[in-house]
Formats: sequence, structure tokens, C-alpha cells
Amino acid sequence: MKLGTAESTPGEVSTGYLSVTDLPTGQPEHIPVVVVEGKESGPTVWVTGTIHGDEPTGMEAIHEFVARIRDEPLKGTVVCVPVMNPSGLRTNARTSYYHGDDPNRYFGFERKDAETPPSVQQLICKRLYEKINVSADMVISLHTSWIATYPYTIRPRVNYGENREKAEAVELRDCITELADAFGLPVVNQFSHEATERRSLEHTLTGAAAADGIPAFTPELGGRFVVEQDVCEAAIVGLYNVLHASGMVAESASFPMEFELPAENNLKRLVHPHTDTAGIVQYRVREGESVQSGQTVADIVTPHGETKTRVNAEHSGYVLSRYEGVAVYENDPLLDMAVPDDEPLLQER
Repeated sequence: MKLGTAESTPGEVSTGYLSVTDLPTGQPEHIPVVVVEGKESGPTVWVTGTIHGDEPTGMEAIHEFVARIRDEPLKGTVVCVPVMNPSGLRTNARTSYYHGDDPNRYFGFERKDAETPPSVQQLICKRLYEKINVSADMVISLHTSWIATYPYTIRPRVNYGENREKAEAVELRDCITELADAFGLPVVNQFSHEATERRSLEHTLTGAAAADGIPAFTPELGGRFVVEQDVCEAAIVGLYNVLHASGMVAESASFPMEFELPAENNLKRLVHPHTDTAGIVQYRVREGESVQSGQTVADIVTPHGETKTRVNAEHSGYVLSRYEGVAVYENDPLLDMAVPDDEPLLQER
């Protein structure tokens, strides 16, 4: 397999760079790639990390994952992109610094206004996705969430209708479910259709891949800015077990630490609750905790420490993340939660 300057042969590991644009200083912007090609044929798995530059755990997990599988008998090919957003990594920022764009909102995206040329980040995503779409049998997009986050996996919703028959969608949904379960972190369904439209999540890497019929999912490996080693180790085992579930390695691996939410299986992501009062937030819950409807999850206080209001949850569920910072404005979100999902994972669109 040839990808940029990396050119693999069966049984070998090749590293190189994929040039995706030119910088004003005269050098090309390079994306690092690692190709691990097995001696026998099999699926091609793409594993990507640090598409947000302040999310390093995925990058570290890829480094250690490659070290683990490089000498293993492998059926198929693993393509790893440890750093999808080099400009964000250089500045320790979520977005790229070209124009402050979120790199994970331009996959499978075509601007309808022909008078407006695509931004450099859109071009980079297009060039990357062309490589992924032509070869990937599955995509695992490694992320982290806010600073205080319980690790989990986002399972995308699968649509059928004009572009896909229902039987094909069922097969895709079942394959994604099998692979996400094999990864081993608690599984939470993507936001509802209404929230997805609002957040344009259909143009994330996972959303675009699933729309094109490629099994894909998004692990959220704890919090950002630093590598959480326990979650990183679980991710390495999770990646290995996805290879096992795909018939690429002979044996599965045991998890060094179990992460689980003691809840029903069908959960979805929900940004909830929000505060209607500006002030300083003092949380009463933390990531991984169970929350009941009506329970007070945070107090909003003045800079003097006097209570202004209490924020209650309207839904029962589990805390996935607490938002960063203590200063809040009106209608700011406080938590990401996992709540019972009343929408089907398979949807007609």
C-alpha cells in the first residue's frame, strides 16, 4: 500500500508523511502516517487520532498500538494517522490555526455556494477523506472530550432511504455495533437527529464514513490536554480486540481496567442541563456518576460564594463529562450525559 511517502509491503511497517497543503513559509503541511501491512490479505482498518490538537491520548494510543502489532501475524492492513491536525497540535488547540476551523466538520462536505472557494481546512479534509474512502473497510476516530470525562464510545446512527436500502443499513448498523462492543468502552448512541443537524455532526469523520457505508465509531478517551494512561491502555486493548473481531488477529486481549456504566444498553448523548443564571459553577456530581431526574447537579454562586440558584437534571442518566471552566453565562451547558435513548439507531431519512 502506498500512502504519501509511506509504501508498505506484506509483513512490514512503513512510516511516512502525506502532504495535504502548502504553508505560507514555503514548507508543505505534512500528516504523519503509519501503515502496518500483514502477510495475508484481509480488511483495511484506518485509526486516526488528534484531529483536535488538544486531544493527545489518541495519538499516544496509536503509537503504543503500532508497537504492539508490528510483529504480530496480521491478516489485512492497519493504517494509522496519529496526528490529523498538526497545526492544532503545535498550538495545543482544538482547532487548526489556518482560519480557526474545527477539522472534524468538513468530511464529506461540499460547499453549495460555488462563488465561495473551500477553506484550506476543508481542502485538507477532502484530500484526507479521499484516501480513507477509497481503501477503508472500517474507521476508528480516536478523540477525547472535556477535561473531566468518563471514557465511552459514540455509536453513530445509520440512515436509509434514497441512498441506501434498509437491508444494507441493517447490516451496517449491526457491524458498527459489533465493532464498538469489541472496543470495550461503554457505548452511547450519537445525539438525536435534531441535535445532529444543529451540530453538523454528519460531516465528522465518523458521520461521513457511516454515510458512505463504512463501519465507523468514535471512542472518547477521557479528558483532553494530557494523556490519561489508564484510558490509553484500555484503548490499545480495544483496538486490538477490534482486529480480533474482524478476523485480523487470532486472539483477543484482556482489558487492564474495566470502564462501564451500570445502565441499560440503549443510551444516547445529551448536552444537559444548562444554567439560566450567570455566575460561578460548583458541581455536585462527577463523571461516571448516576443522576436522577430532579436531582441537583450544580450550584451557581456569586464571586462571594453566595448561592444564586441550583441547577437540577430533568433526565435520569449518567454523567459523561463536566464542562471546563467555572465561570458560566446564561444558558451555558454544564454536563454531557448518557440518558435512555427513545429513538431508533436505524432511521429513515
